[in-house]
Amino acid sequence: MVSQFNRILFLLCILGLTQTTWANVSLPAFFSDNMVLQQNSELNIWGWGKPGENIVVSTSWNAQYNTKASNQGTWSVLVTTPTGSMTPYDISIKGYNEVLLKNVLIGEVWLCSGQSNMEWSANSKINNAEEEIKQASFPTIRFFSVEHRTALTQQIDLEGQWVECSPATMQNFSAIGYFFGRKLQQELKIPIGVINSSWGGTPAETWMPAEVFEHNEVISTAAKKLESVPWGPVEIARIYNAMIEPLSKFRIAGVLWYQGESNVGTAYAYKATMTALIKSWRKKWGVDFPFYYCQIAPYRYGKFMEGAELRDAQRKTLDVPQTGMVVTSDIGDTSDIHPRNKLDVGLRLANLALGQHYKIDDRVVSGPLYKDSQVQGRHILVYFDHAEGLNCKGDQLTHFEIAGEDGVYHPAEAKIKKDNSVEVQSDQVKRPVSVRFAWSNTATPNLFNGAGLPASCFHSN
Repeated sequence: MVSQFNRILFLLCILGLTQTTWANVSLPAFFSDNMVLQQNSELNIWGWGKPGENIVVSTSWNAQYNTKASNQGTWSVLVTTPTGSMTPYDISIKGYNEVLLKNVLIGEVWLCSGQSNMEWSANSKINNAEEEIKQASFPTIRFFSVEHRTALTQQIDLEGQWVECSPATMQNFSAIGYFFGRKLQQELKIPIGVINSSWGGTPAETWMPAEVFEHNEVISTAAKKLESVPWGPVEIARIYNAMIEPLSKFRIAGVLWYQGESNVGTAYAYKATMTALIKSWRKKWGVDFPFYYCQIAPYRYGKFMEGAELRDAQRKTLDVPQTGMVVTSDIGDTSDIHPRNKLDVGLRLANLALGQHYKIDDRVVSGPLYKDSQVQGRHILVYFDHAEGLNCKGDQLTHFEIAGEDGVYHPAEAKIKKDNSVEVQSDQVKRPVSVRFAWSNTATPNLFNGAGLPASCFHSN
């Protein structure tokens, strides 16, 4: 009698184990309740299952897809999403078990990345933080925060969770990401998903795939000069492998980037570094998405001009197609590397997206950018793009310098001409050959265009 009971118990255990083994359909963390999917797209939904397991993906916008898990235990389906709306959807993924994703929205998804100024939250003390937190009830804006992780090899999943925007969730999320998403939703009238994958104090090199360094001597040499720090990794690809690569199969509209403070020591290589980073990310996603970034703010770095050199490298990175840059020289604090005015940064990034990517109007979305200069006797005429309504906030223009053939720069007088050019001259330079503007770490110049956006620093050589 006892042996018969033991046989029955053994069979029940085997049956239970088999059922547990079958219940094997699972998904990466970024496929979850409350997520936002990119509208009007073909995108992969993928995950894991038992080899050979039949998988059925059903969406409540009336689409069904069938696939089978490979012998590696992976599966994927290409799902077509409708136009964004405030209607919540469900997605069912059914194999031996069923995973049900609830409260899914369709809209626009943006990835925020970089170092601490992108990571900075309302709880980290932004301007007007208490009031902004109170007002942050926007359930159709969704956040996904990627946990800090590093890896020696490229990963396929990461830690994080989609949440609705509320005072409780907004206060710990990227303030710039929140203000960007809020502005987009106000004008586009559709759900917005914002993914924040940032890590304070980290150089650009650790955000790039390792293969980028194999045949690029400039960025490889610069990467070798990075020194270890206690607050985060500096080794190439470590953060990319764990915090960016897993997202590369998740469809996004574009990227927002705020980084550079940790690269001022190798500013000479930053244009090459950022060009390689942008191209490598686009290659991984298979989409030439817009890439909008922030120029670093004025701050007292160790050397007199390394901050200006880094900012100018950022300006020159605009040569890469479908990029845009936010100038922050008017909202910084030279004694604090973390400007507290994150609202204007988020709004300027949003206006870049609305004007350049969504093209909803012809708004001016950039401050004046150096275009060309011409020597005319003892004067140099400087021409800018985005210069309509060029004006000076103050009694006279500041931070212009010119140099002769000896290469020594002297403070210069500058005035705005009727054609929105700037005429620059100095009594100390009889035969000028070059001009520069806002060329110091702490420069806070006062040249703006009619849209109230500040001019970027530049060096004409």
